[in-house]
Amino acid sequence: MDFKSGAELLELCEKQGLLISQVMVKRECALGETTGEEIEGRMNRALEIMRASATGPLERPGRSMGGLIGGEAKRLMDHRQEGKSICGEVLSLAMAYAAAVLEVSASMGLIVAAPTAGSAGVVPGVLLALQRCYDLPDEKVVDALFHAGAVGYLAMRNATVAGAVGGCQAEVGVAAAMAASAAVELMGGPPRQSLYAASTVLMNMLGLVCDPVGGLVEYPCQNRNAAGAANALAAAEMALSGVVQLIPFDEMLATMYAVGKRLPAELRETAQGGCATAPSACAACGGCG
Repeated sequence: MDFKSGAELLELCEKQGLLISQVMVKRECALGETTGEEIEGRMNRALEIMRASATGPLERPGRSMGGLIGGEAKRLMDHRQEGKSICGEVLSLAMAYAAAVLEVSASMGLIVAAPTAGSAGVVPGVLLALQRCYDLPDEKVVDALFHAGAVGYLAMRNATVAGAVGGCQAEVGVAAAMAASAAVELMGGPPRQSLYAASTVLMNMLGLVCDPVGGLVEYPCQNRNAAGAANALAAAEMALSGVVQLIPFDEMLATMYAVGKRLPAELRETAQGGCATAPSACAACGGCG
């Protein structure tokens, strides 16, 4: 059940009559020489950690280690609960959850890197919001996490998920691709539509730079996790509606990687360009202002 590309993954799904999540479970069992029960137990634990990190700051907001963020997730949730959101139920909740996870990450709390700490809010933000708004069982969300893992594995194998290598398009971009693809399956879409969604996300976030203020994974990272959740939901909606993606996932992944390698070093997690060098940002972190 091994696969090395999106095309091979789709072929397996079509020949075996399986969903992407099911192929990923079988692959993990075969290559990891373990059982379905064992890896599902591990993924359930990952879901527990994701849920705790996405909801904790909504009740108990706190400042990050660098002091650049803290309390934004609760503000988003309060705005939503007051009936003032302009984004709708799913998106407004996904944004709040995604922002919350970054607050936990930036305060040295426990998170699940999905695929990195700097992009850890997107996958739980999207999937937990869909779960709450559509009253979905944990078993379905666990399946979606296996699906997201398949997309993340392909990105790591064939490109990169490191901001230092490919910019934020490789971190939040891949996280959003994972979330979008998994969301399509979670909401009943077939494998091909899932990878359409993943490709659409990478296209929409192509060229996004990594420019952490003060070299800290706080700002603009938190904002971009919320934006990544929005991008994921938009791409999933397009795919589920029947919109066909012209560029296959494998080609879009290769394109993202090529663009990332051509970004100047200043825009790849060095804090020497982009938002990190704005005067207000430098003043806020006591840096180059």
